[in-house]
Amino acid sequence: MKQAKKPTTILRQRRKTALFLIPSLVGVLVFYLLPLLVVFYYSLQSRPVNGEFVGLQNYAALLNNYAFRLAAKNTALLCLITVPLAVVLSLALALVLERRLPMEGFLRSALLSPLVVPAASVVLVWQIIFHNNGLINALLQALGLNTADFFATGWSRVMVLILYLWKNLGYNILLFTSGLASVPRELTDMAELDGATPWQKFCAVKLPYLGPSTLFVTILSFISALKIFREVWLLAGSYPHSTMYMLQHFMYNTFQTMDYQKLCTAAVLLTAVTVGIVYVFFRWEKRVEGQVVGA
Repeated sequence: MKQAKKPTTILRQRRKTALFLIPSLVGVLVFYLLPLLVVFYYSLQSRPVNGEFVGLQNYAALLNNYAFRLAAKNTALLCLITVPLAVVLSLALALVLERRLPMEGFLRSALLSPLVVPAASVVLVWQIIFHNNGLINALLQALGLNTADFFATGWSRVMVLILYLWKNLGYNILLFTSGLASVPRELTDMAELDGATPWQKFCAVKLPYLGPSTLFVTILSFISALKIFREVWLLAGSYPHSTMYMLQHFMYNTFQTMDYQKLCTAAVLLTAVTVGIVYVFFRWEKRVEGQVVGA
């Protein structure tokens, strides 16, 4: 039998681990925590230089700002729609690819290609498809239907949704494929011998092992939805249609006008909301994992 490690050995190993972690901790402190504290400090001041402490006055003014509320509403709506779709669709496609279909290599390449396509190329393709004289309107015209202005109507939100899914599904599929590979083959074989249907096998055997992958995909999809800006900015500029105006547009335009108090206040609020939602995701995953283990 192996002897238990001595306390001095465990302490020595922990010291070595802490020594290797110091560079990363210093980097997080210098490049993340300290700048965040500086931003929080400026959000409580009346101006960047020789400012006065105004408490939560900047936060109240920001919440009453129409542009910020519009951007927050559009971003929240995008997250509520795209994150569940990104998780469900990528998991469904990963399960389909797991079945060893014909032309599987081509399908994987087609799904992963958006990861390596430059943003400018993506925007060019989208302009060809959704422009007033683009492919979709040409087809609608040929069928005798009314054309649509995808960049200046409510259809612009649908366009952003499709763009987001097309850009992010490939990486999510990779993560779910890796999670499915970790499911023990013995369990799936036993479920098949017991006469389990594919749906029962998925719910009882595969889904419990996909908890970490689902959490990671959900968090990445949420953060990607918050950061969607570059493609939309290239498509429609700094002031797009109201349904395409996101928080990143607000941040960019505020920085352009050098309104640092408003910018710092918005950054603090966005950071707080993001950290809170990610914390809820982690708590939910821990709770689900505990129920699975208890069962």
